[in-house]
Amino acid sequence: MWTLEILGFDRYSLLNGGLHAWAGEGFPLARTPTSTKPSGYRGSLNLESDAIADADYIQAHLHDPALALLDARSPAEYDGSKKFAARGGHIPGAVNMEWTEAIDQSRNLRLKDPAVLRACLENLGIRDDQTVVAYCQTHHRSAHTWFWLKWLGYRAKGYHGSWSDWGNRPELPVES
Repeated sequence: MWTLEILGFDRYSLLNGGLHAWAGEGFPLARTPTSTKPSGYRGSLNLESDAIADADYIQAHLHDPALALLDARSPAEYDGSKKFAARGGHIPGAVNMEWTEAIDQSRNLRLKDPAVLRACLENLGIRDDQTVVAYCQTHHRSAHTWFWLKWLGYRAKGYHGSWSDWGNRPELPVES
C-alpha cells in the first residue's frame, strides 16, 4: 500500500487478515488460474510524497514534538541485543511496537479494533496530532504499520531506508 501511495495511487485495498482470514471464515477459494491482461501502466515514483521520510527528514525533526517515531521491529532489535546492521539499537526518541502487535490473533489475523490500536499508540505516547514515521529493518514490517496508521487517520510516513540505512551510518545518532 505504501508503494502504491508513492506511485501516486490514492485508492487501494487491503484484505484485512489476508488469505488466512478469507479461508478461515469459509469464503470460496479457487485453484484454477485466472487470466489477466497487462494494463501498460508505467509507474512513476513521487519522491516528494507525504508518505516518505528519509534520514535527513528524521534527523531534522529528531527533537520536534510534532513528530513521533514508531519502530515496528522486535523488542530485541529495538534494544540492540539483536542486530542486523553495523550498529544495534533504535533512532533516538523512537518507541517500539512490534508490527504483529497490531494483529488480532483471535480474529483470523485481522487488524485489531481501531480503538484498541489508538489506545496502544496513546500508551506509547503517540498522539493523533503528530506525524508518525514508521520504520523497521527494511520497511517491510513498517509498511504494514504505515498502512494501519493511515487507516486510523494519522499523518503517517514510512522510512523506506529504515534501520538498514540508519544503523549503518555512523554519523547518525543511536539509542539502545
